Amino acid sequence: MGLDITWAVDWVRRSADVIAEHRVELIKLDREIGDGDHGENMDRGFQAVLPKLDDLPAGSTPGDVLKLVATTLISTVGGAAGPLYGTAYLKGAVAAGSATSLDGSAIAAVLTAARDGIVLRGKAESGDKTMVDAWTPAAEAADAAASNGSDVAAVLGAAADAAATGSDATIPLVARKGRASYLGERSAGHRDPGAQSSALLLRAAAEAASAAAGA
Repeated sequence: MGLDITWAVDWVRRSADVIAEHRVELIKLDREIGDGDHGENMDRGFQAVLPKLDDLPAGSTPGDVLKLVATTLISTVGGAAGPLYGTAYLKGAVAAGSATSLDGSAIAAVLTAARDGIVLRGKAESGDKTMVDAWTPAAEAADAAASNGSDVAAVLGAAADAAATGSDATIPLVARKGRASYLGERSAGHRDPGAQSSALLLRAAAEAASAAAGA
């Protein structure tokens, strides 16, 4: 079974819900090592996407949904998160192409393209204490699961688990990129807010896939 536009729309709705639920947490995390606006910005961006979902034309694809998210986040999310997430969803949309249904391999390709977009835009790598520390293990786990023949829900489940572990792993790191890097050694001991929001969004994707599988 592949994931179609119903899954993509559900993912966006679940993303908006989970970001709203964790808005204060993300604000607190960003206040500790950044400028404190990550939760507010992400919440505003995903809330802006929601009404646009109802205007998707008939015959839209998962890639069209990802592109809609990308353009909305770029135009509404301030700070570094807007361009980074916007690029991630845009590159993911390109990888999804015009396919009406995405299997495990296609989902792995979408996540890898999203990660590559973040790396390209933010010039960060694993270990820099950024959202890349969630996206890289997620993309690698998805690729491994797909290569092993796992179904698409399991591929996203593996990605979400790896992203959560990656977010946890940012806590002891010293930031080498972004505003947090200005703190030097003092950035250690704090979770990266971008890695955490990434883990939340990928968990939402996995939950939407599980719901689609059970439908």
